[in-house]
Amino acid sequence: MLDLSKRLSLSAAGALLAGATTLASVTGPAIASTAEHGPAHAAVQEQEPLTYGQDVSNYQPLYDWNASPAQFGIIKATEGMTFTDAAFARHWRELGKKGIVRGAYHYGHPRNNPIAEADHFLSVVNAQPAKSGDLLVLDMETTDGKSVAEVNAWEKAWLSHVKAKTGITPMFYSGWRFANIYGKGLSEYPLWVAHYGKAKGMVTPPADWKSWTIHQYSDYPVDQDVSVLTPDQLRHLGRQSA
Repeated sequence: MLDLSKRLSLSAAGALLAGATTLASVTGPAIASTAEHGPAHAAVQEQEPLTYGQDVSNYQPLYDWNASPAQFGIIKATEGMTFTDAAFARHWRELGKKGIVRGAYHYGHPRNNPIAEADHFLSVVNAQPAKSGDLLVLDMETTDGKSVAEVNAWEKAWLSHVKAKTGITPMFYSGWRFANIYGKGLSEYPLWVAHYGKAKGMVTPPADWKSWTIHQYSDYPVDQDVSVLTPDQLRHLGRQSA
């Protein structure tokens, strides 16, 4: 999901972030210790099974979901105020046939009006058949030159608008570093965090989150994810009726 430059920087920063995590747990509040986050982010995650998932976009237009071992799939629907992913309808349909948890994400651009972007996303998603448990996600990876406060306000406006329109609390996706800087005050929204420098499931929550819901740990051969939630628990975060 991360664009190429962010994928490279995220991978290259893995060792640095690992060291920063250790330092932050000693010197500051940016990353709390294991004790502060509770056992769900240390020993328990090593012991309990994680739910495996994948996410794709128009970069994998013909991805074979029938051959995938994923228990959940999240796909790109829209970007900005006008772009619709050409592969969205197919992926949505194939995930519906497979019967696993599915979700749709929107790639946000803070240079635009957040309500206009949210409405574009909802118009595209709502044009497809719905199922109970469908997830909605905001993907934030760029500032478009805006300040931390401006990006944060934009995120809050988009997320709250989608929640008000649908009754679904959207998930928030971003790379660990971006979420730690621009995700303040978003802890009410379930976190999907990308961190390729950590083994699957072994990532601490950034910013104000006390827990994470999904960890994107690799982008090869497609984006790969694990969740601390079971498929049924993931569905509970999504649409409550079709």
